[in-house]
Amino acid sequence: MDEIFSADFSSTVGLIAMVLFTLNVLMGLLISVNYNPQAWWPHRRLPFPFWKLHNWNAYLAISVAALHPTLLLFAGPKERFKLTDILLPLNSPHQTTYNILGAITFYLFLFVVVTSYFRPKLRYRPWKKLHYTAYAAALVMFLHGTLIDPALKDQPTDFLDGEKVLVELCFLLVVAASIWRWKFGTEKQRYLTAKAARHLIATDKR
Repeated sequence: MDEIFSADFSSTVGLIAMVLFTLNVLMGLLISVNYNPQAWWPHRRLPFPFWKLHNWNAYLAISVAALHPTLLLFAGPKERFKLTDILLPLNSPHQTTYNILGAITFYLFLFVVVTSYFRPKLRYRPWKKLHYTAYAAALVMFLHGTLIDPALKDQPTDFLDGEKVLVELCFLLVVAASIWRWKFGTEKQRYLTAKAARHLIATDKR
């Protein structure tokens, strides 16, 4: 397996991991608003709880993300990546800064997945605060995916390249969904506040 093929294959696997992580962030936002597939789309009961799908997708995403840089170990003899360049790419042969962003992305998402696995022991509130790390992980992931040269040739970023457009679309989708989630929560809080105020007024009149 030569260096070019390994870089291209690794890039493709990285894009798959990014899409999976994007889906997981979106599913997490739906879970945070108590998404009900019977009341919402697809208006039917799923064969398994939605949160389980969220968890399974997270395990799949972190596995694919681990495979993404591992493929570079099989590159050609010219400036081959070593295991240390994968685990801690401070002196990687190519794109060191952007590889560091990729490593940070992986470790942040790994932290989110591991802490979610131990959620029953952590309790809900501490776990929820730790789970916000997913937003930081997504941000670093999109930076890594947008700025790095897939062929590892240190070429400037072409923001209109097909792969970069996919990364940019995923980023915009997460931003739009996050804004929707924030507005949804705000409206819900207004509704509950107004409902409590009406209840208080009705109680006072009695």
